[in-house]
Amino acid sequence: MTSRLAVAILIVLLAFFAVGCGQRVVDKEQYSPEEKIVIRFSHVVPQNTPKGLAAKRFAQLVEQRTGGRVEVQVFPNSTLYKDGEELEALRSGAVQLIAPTTSKLGEMFPRWQLFDLPYAFRNRHQVHRAVEGEIWQELCQDLEEKNIKALSFWDNGFKQLTNSKRKIIYPADTEGLIFRVMINSQVLKAQFRAVEAVPLPLVFSELYRALQTRQVDGQENTISNIYAKKFYKVQPYLTVSNHGYLGYVVLANADFWAGLPADIQQILEETMAEVTLWERSKAEELNNKDFKRLVDSGQMKIHVQTAEEREEWVERFKPVYRRYASYVGRDLLNALKQLDHHDRRPVL
Repeated sequence: MTSRLAVAILIVLLAFFAVGCGQRVVDKEQYSPEEKIVIRFSHVVPQNTPKGLAAKRFAQLVEQRTGGRVEVQVFPNSTLYKDGEELEALRSGAVQLIAPTTSKLGEMFPRWQLFDLPYAFRNRHQVHRAVEGEIWQELCQDLEEKNIKALSFWDNGFKQLTNSKRKIIYPADTEGLIFRVMINSQVLKAQFRAVEAVPLPLVFSELYRALQTRQVDGQENTISNIYAKKFYKVQPYLTVSNHGYLGYVVLANADFWAGLPADIQQILEETMAEVTLWERSKAEELNNKDFKRLVDSGQMKIHVQTAEEREEWVERFKPVYRRYASYVGRDLLNALKQLDHHDRRPVL
């Protein structure tokens, strides 16, 4: 075998393995108009949740609008990767899209823990303003340094408290209870320690089992997640506290994105913007509908937090802000305060 032939074979093999691993040469001329582009979209929640429905809708619209040239394969409910595996899978190119909660970014990108601060947002309007302006731009710069591109922010909703032991009205009621918290967030651990509870990080796919076996006493989650994952069957107490916001960042592998043809990028961006508006409306609709289902089920004792009770919890959580100001950054905290100063509408 001549050396020239050996080199040629090596180049062919390298190209084959690069495509097989989901990696693309960043050269838009490498795509022919007939070539199908496959995008693997992994997430960890059921299909009947706001994120699950939006991912499916995005895939359907992209296929229609590209005439089948782009196929978005959606893998829900941790069927491909779990919470702690998604980010590395994205960075390695094993998947091209993920939509983790902001909390899951906290270990690699500490400033994203801004969204974990308790009672940081009074209503979802403030959340949307935060992800459409200066705060969003600052946080996205952190992602770009690790070859990650943020495409959008999807809603789930405000988090509520559930547990299997007792009704929770005041901060003292959580003393000694073990609460599951999302992985990668120091702020969420500090939040529960501030009210004398015990935080235990667990991935989402293990949560129901942990609640069922009483490995943990309680958890925090949105109404739609509580209903879709049937947590209400093993958690008889619900406090509607709206103490934290659970949102998703739709992320792409930056190299993969840069290698897409310009017309495909445009279709994906326009479709993502449209689906984002649809998803936010669907999230609100599902949370309202699922709350009624929880009430009608009769399986939960439900307490809705009053304005006076909220202020007592806010006061109790002030040390969390002081402790993590350096992690989040005082400039972002000041921007957050400005949102609340300009928008004093009640909690939604």
